[in-house]
Amino acid sequence: MTGPLTQPAAPATNRPVQREVEVVGRRPVAAYVELTLAAPEIAAAAEPGQFVAFAVGGPLSAALLRRSIAIAGTGEDTVTVVVAPHGVGSTWLTGLQPGDRVDVVGPLGRPFPLPSPGTSALLVGGGYGAAALVPLASALAAQGSPVAAVAGAASADRLCSLDELAAAGARVEVTTDDGSAGREGLVTLAVDELIGDAGVVYACGPMPMLRAVASAATDRGIPSYVAVEEAMACGIGVCMTCVLPVIGADGRSRFARSCAEGPVFGGDRVRFADVGRLPADLLGADAMGVLPA
Repeated sequence: MTGPLTQPAAPATNRPVQREVEVVGRRPVAAYVELTLAAPEIAAAAEPGQFVAFAVGGPLSAALLRRSIAIAGTGEDTVTVVVAPHGVGSTWLTGLQPGDRVDVVGPLGRPFPLPSPGTSALLVGGGYGAAALVPLASALAAQGSPVAAVAGAASADRLCSLDELAAAGARVEVTTDDGSAGREGLVTLAVDELIGDAGVVYACGPMPMLRAVASAATDRGIPSYVAVEEAMACGIGVCMTCVLPVIGADGRSRFARSCAEGPVFGGDRVRFADVGRLPADLLGADAMGVLPA
């Protein structure tokens, strides 16, 4: 790790609300489903990088845990999300139709910090993670920052939000692992070509991609911010299931909650190699019986 640590994402300036809202729009987006919700209070308060948490399965459901989904856009009274049907809860969400109602809490989490106006930015999205970067691209463009975006996926049907990123003012490069759209290869292929022109880098997507992008930025002394996709069981910082090891401003490592202290972290602060582990040097690890190797 070179140079000073990236500053942590600033706390959100808003307060979340819980509301039962109406689904006012639904459309397939490749392998995903885009839902538009009538949620004026959330729309008015949301900042780029934040998310909402849905109750799933209906009022009689045995699914007690919420599903957290990044905000992909806001209108005057609406919030848009892109849902990937992975498990029971997210698959239920993709089945919602206009006129249905769903319980939602938001906006939640720490947003992406914006650089000084005019700072050039590189945005990197993996799969449906690109949807979370659309509001950021709009905010950057509005303050006069040149924006380049790389959207990558395993295949063409896993790409997301290409038109929305372009409409927000970003120059968009596309990569797919199998070459079915754009250039064949990982997102790092385009990142390595574009990162030299960036004053700041942002990324959202699978953890291996975030690790590679953050490493590329750190190696060049460029600040980076990553929105992690850790599973969030509660979305409000209570259950501690979404923790990952993060280096604090004091240089000590401790578990941080992705939903409360994140989902946006400085890219050089996340200990990607130790995600899913309890490192012995983590603050408090001794109290949990972890000894140095």
